[in-house]
Amino acid sequence: MVAMAATASLFPVSSPQPHSGTKTSGGLQVKANAQAPAEVNGTRVRTMIKTDDNSTSHVPRTFINQLPDWSMLLAAITTIFLAAEKQWMMLDWKTKRPDMLADLDPFGLGRIVQDGLVFRQNFSIRSYEIGADRTASIETLMNHLQETALNHVKTAGLLGDGFGSTPEMCKKNLFWVVTKMQVMVDRYPTWGDVVQVDTWVARSGKNGMRRDWLLRDCKTGEIVTRASSNWVMMNKETRRLSKIPDEVRAEIEHYFVDAPPVVDDDNRKLPKLEETTADHVRDGLTPRWSDLDVNQHVNNVKYIGWILESAPQQVVEQYELASLTLEYRRECRKDSVLKSLTSVIGIADSNHVDCQHVLRFESGGDGEIVKGRTAWRPKYKDPVRSIGHLSAGNGNANANA
Repeated sequence: MVAMAATASLFPVSSPQPHSGTKTSGGLQVKANAQAPAEVNGTRVRTMIKTDDNSTSHVPRTFINQLPDWSMLLAAITTIFLAAEKQWMMLDWKTKRPDMLADLDPFGLGRIVQDGLVFRQNFSIRSYEIGADRTASIETLMNHLQETALNHVKTAGLLGDGFGSTPEMCKKNLFWVVTKMQVMVDRYPTWGDVVQVDTWVARSGKNGMRRDWLLRDCKTGEIVTRASSNWVMMNKETRRLSKIPDEVRAEIEHYFVDAPPVVDDDNRKLPKLEETTADHVRDGLTPRWSDLDVNQHVNNVKYIGWILESAPQQVVEQYELASLTLEYRRECRKDSVLKSLTSVIGIADSNHVDCQHVLRFESGGDGEIVKGRTAWRPKYKDPVRSIGHLSAGNGNANANA
C-alpha cells in the first residue's frame, strides 16, 4: 500500500480524454455548438455558443505542472522509514533479549501468570525514587510491593470498594492489616533500571494470609529483593481484629499457593527497648495527611521511614540496609505523636551492623506501634572502622524533631 501510494505520487495517471464533441476550457467542459435557451423581454430565444476548434481548450503540459505532489511523497517516505525502523528494533531486541518477550509489560499494568496464581508487574526506577547514593530507597521498593499486591487483587476481579478488600469483606466492614514484614535486599536497583515484581498469596494459620514477593532485574533475571508478610483482618468500625468469615474464605482460598515463604521466618524475640536503654532517639514525629491511606491510618511503608529517623547517621551514610524484620502492633492515626528509638546490638568487624528499633507513642505507657530489627552491610569495600562508640551502653543520642 505504501509503495503504491509513493508510485502514484511520482507518476500521476492521466485522466481519460473527453468524449468527442466536448471541449475542455479551464476545467469546464463545454459541448460544441450547444444551444442555451434564454428569455429576452418574455420571449424565448436561442443563443448559439461556438468554440474555436483551433484554440487550445486545456492547460498545456509543462515540466512544472507535471511534478508529483511532494506532501504525499514525503508522507510515504516517512511511513516507510518508520516501519523499517520499528522492524529493525524488534529484530535487534529479539536477538539480544529473547527471554524478555514472554514477560513483556510495556505499560507497567501487570498481568496474571503461572496458571492464574502469580501476579507480575514491571516498574522503571524513576529519578525521584533514588537517594543520595543513586540507588532506589527501601521505601521505593516497599511501595512497589504494596502496589503489586493491590493490583493483584484488582486484576483477579476481587477488588471491592475498599483498599484491597474483596466484595464480601466490604459487606462486613473488614480490611487487611499487616502484622509482620520481612525483607531481604541483595542489591538495590539504580535510576533507569526496570524491575519485575512477582507476588502471590498463601494460607497462614487459621485466620491469616501470607503474601510473598520476588523482585528481579529485568535485564539479567537476577533476584534483587525477597519479601514475605503476614496479614489479618480488622473491623473498620470497632478497629478490632477479626476471624476470616467463610464467605471471604470462599473468595480467596483458590488463589492460595502451596509453597514455603521466600524468606525464612525470623522467630527471634525482639527484646524490650526503652528510651533509657536506647542509643538514639528521635521524638516529635507526627503523621501528615498524605501519610494516611483510605483506611484512615498511617500506611505501613511510612513506618519504615520513621524507624530509620533514629538510626545512627554514620551507619546510614556508610552502610546499606540488607534486611529488616518488622512486627506491627498497633495502628497509628492522624493525631498521633510518635518517637523512634534505635539501639545498636551487634557489630562484626565493621562488615555487619545489627540494630534494634521501636516506634511508639510519645505519651508513653504500653504504646508500641512497631518493633523491628535491621541488618546493615557496608556500601563500600573499606568502610570507616570507627563505629564502636555506637554500640549499646555508650551513651544516648536524642534528636528532637
